[in-house]
Order: sequence, then structure tokens, then C-alpha cells
Amino acid sequence: MNIKGLSALTLAIFTAAAGIYVSAQKPELFTVAQRPVQNADFTTAAESTINGVVSIKSFASVRRPSGYGNGFNDPFFDFFFGDPFGGSNQRQVDPRRQRSNGDNDESQQQEKGLGSGVIISKDGYIITNNHVIDGAERLEVLLNDNRVFNATVIGTDPQTDLALIKIDASDLPVIPWGDSDDLKIGEWVLAVGNPFGLTSTVTAGIVSAKARRISNPQSSGKMGIESYIQTDAAVNPGNSGGALVNLNGELVGINSAIYSQTGSYSGYSFAIPTSIVRKIADDLMKFRTVQRAVLGISFTELTAKVAQEKGITKVTDGLIVGSVTDRSAAMEAGIKPGDVIIAINGTPTHNTSQLMEQLNRFRPGEQISITYIRDNKESTVKTTLYNSAGNTKISSASSLADMGCAFKALKDETRRQLKISGGVQVAGLKDGPAKDAGIRDGFIVLEVNGARISSVEDMERAYDAVTGPASIDNVMFITGIYPTGKKAYYAVNLEP
Repeated sequence: MNIKGLSALTLAIFTAAAGIYVSAQKPELFTVAQRPVQNADFTTAAESTINGVVSIKSFASVRRPSGYGNGFNDPFFDFFFGDPFGGSNQRQVDPRRQRSNGDNDESQQQEKGLGSGVIISKDGYIITNNHVIDGAERLEVLLNDNRVFNATVIGTDPQTDLALIKIDASDLPVIPWGDSDDLKIGEWVLAVGNPFGLTSTVTAGIVSAKARRISNPQSSGKMGIESYIQTDAAVNPGNSGGALVNLNGELVGINSAIYSQTGSYSGYSFAIPTSIVRKIADDLMKFRTVQRAVLGISFTELTAKVAQEKGITKVTDGLIVGSVTDRSAAMEAGIKPGDVIIAINGTPTHNTSQLMEQLNRFRPGEQISITYIRDNKESTVKTTLYNSAGNTKISSASSLADMGCAFKALKDETRRQLKISGGVQVAGLKDGPAKDAGIRDGFIVLEVNGARISSVEDMERAYDAVTGPASIDNVMFITGIYPTGKKAYYAVNLEP
């Protein structure tokens, strides 16, 4: 396989009808012939897995959502994660909120997208991509035996583009977990899914690479998963969320993206490895939210130029530490700026992808060993991982209501009187973080952490950003005004 000029490509991720592709400007691609070798038998793996992969249809009312809800706050993603109905973006589906008005009437809904999912338990838990169910008001799951169920969202993790849903069923066929760590370059794998709505489709390919990074440099790190399995199994829109299995019929990845200019398969596909999928699914099943461990460093990949400048001769690759965060696992371990991390728990970390894959396996409170180079000498130290708040507490799924108040839209009359263009008003204040900060009923929120608030949805997004896994301080700095015209400023502590 030969890819010329890959480093110069501008990469993008595009979601369309629950399919993602990574596009490139003038790519020169040369694919591997996909004719199976004589001793490769795909029939057993195919027959044992097609019943464990489902088709997922998402439905939403035809309306233009306000603001943007891709979770990345990035113009790059704003453009490519577009609304199939012509709107700007879709709001992330929230399993904690239920609509009770006519907006959720099936007669007013249209099919929004089509994807795939993998049954991971006999009682109906299904893992899929977050972008398959993103923005949906109703999810319909079609089994391979033609039974149809409505699904409930258990939890989502936009950072890894994974989601867990559940249907009310029993004795379902389950694809057994495999170990993506055991995959070898050149090993045959099968992609099972529903491309273009064609159910129970199986394609074959080989593992082309592991720990592959595919994001655009402008959006680096924002997807939370930079360690894909790259294959040349044909994957198309509708395959998203489907299974990547080995020849034993074991799940080794969740198909998520393709490399293409057109949105259809052009030679490469990418899957999230089960080393990450299994942990995320387990977290969502147990806690409804992901327990994400943080090492507490900034770093860059070691290059030959940097190694020469810093006199590093012991290794030629690894992650060179730029800074160490206070109250972090790295600080407790004694890691210092200039150290080169080369392994986690004995597994080499030659690049960013490999480091992030290793860290995504652990929860706060779990212990790891870090191998690093300092002054051209190798050392290994053990440390306990923390969460972003600097402790080992288990996080629980939370919502805006956990602030101890409700927020309501502001009346036009009030806006005119106070000469303001936006804002939401606090109502029903009770014991909780908002009251502890000094906020009183009737207070009008105008800004949160510097971002203007014009609707309850804006407030929900601000809350999610502050309480999400990428947040460090878990504090809302709120600017607002009371109906009397008095301005006020509050710091609301939302630390778990």
C-alpha cells in the first residue's frame, strides 16, 4: 500500500445519513487487491455475526435547531456536521430529557439518518456511533429477523463518537468481544453493517494499520479518539456503528469513518478498537457517563530535530512532556517537563494515538505504570490516575436541573425594558450550587464563561461544557442582571 503526500492533506470528517468520511484534496491512493487468499474462510465469521448487527433509523421533527450542538465549538466541525434538512447543526440527543409536546409526535417526524449497531448483551444493549443517534427524537432498531423495536438512549460519549442504546427484548444474538490488541497488520477482518440501507452486508479486508490518527490538525484532540484501526474493508454510509470482526467472529472494532472525496468508499475505512469500545460501553451501562482518567500533562511527539536540540540519544520517539498540571497523576509520579514518556503499563507509546488509546482504558482511581526517559536514563514509576477535578470520585450523569433551579425563556417585554437582546431567567430556585453561589429567583443569565446565553438550549450547552470530561475547573462564571436593572456576577462550583 502506498499513500503519497499524506502529510500535506487537509482532512475533514463529514457526517451524512449516519455515515462519516474523511476527505482529502487530490489524494493519490493505491489500494491492496482484496481477493482472499486460498486458506481464508469467511463463512463461519459472517454467519455468526450478521444476526448480532442491527439497523438503526433515527427520526426527528423537521425544524431548524438554534445554535450549534456538535459539542466541539469548532467552525471546522460546524461546517461538516450539517443538518440534513438544511439547518446549520443538530443538537446532541440528550437521554435525560423527554419531550411531552407535539414535537415528538411520530406523524410529524421524518427519517433523519440510517446507521448500524452491535448487540452486546442478550437483554438488548446495543453499541453504536454517537453520530448515528445524534439529534434524534426517536430511534427505531431493525433486527436481522425483521423485528422492529424503539430504542432508548442509555448514554453518549461524543469524544469517542460512541453511544449505548437499549431495546426491550431478550435472548438476542450477541457478538462476543475480541481483543483488538491481538490484531496484526495484514490480518483479515470483516465489516458487518447496513450500507445504503442494505441490511446484513458483509465485506472483507485486511488490517492496514493500527493506532491510526485521522483528524484534521485544526481539530486535533477534540474527538478524544485518535487511535483507529485502519482496514481496506469496504465501508459506506449506513455502516457507521457496525461491527468489525476477526475470522473467529469476535468483535474487534466499531466501524466509524472512511477515507473518501465523495462520501463513498475509496479504499480505506477506520474502526474504533474494542480496547476503547468495551470500556466506554461498560461505563455507560454502569454510570450513564464515561469515567475518564487524566494523566495531567501537555506534550508533543518527539522528533529527530527536537531530540538533537535537547541531547536525547536514548530514544528516537515518544511523548516529550511540556508541562505538568498541579494535583495530577503525573505530578504525583514525579514526571517533569522534558521527560519522554515511552510506555504505559509496558505498552509502547511511540505517538499521541498510542498514548491516548492506553489512557482511554482506565478510570480515575486505577493505577498505571509510566516508563519515561530523563537524562537519557530509563525509569518506571507507578501512579494513581485522577479525574479532571484532581480526585478519584466516580462521576455520575448530570443535567442542568442539578444546579438546583430551572431556566425559562425571557419575555420580549422584559428584554425591551432592560434593553437586552438575550438571556434566560432563573425560576424555582431550591438548594443546590446556584443557590450556594448567591443566585436568587428572577436573576437573568446573560453570559456563561464569556459565551452569550440566548436560550435554555444555550444554557444546557454551557452546563455540558463545564461538567464534561474535557473541563478542568468545573466552574460557571455567570454574568447577568436582575429585573430591577442591578448587574451581578457569580461563580457556580459544579465540581462533582
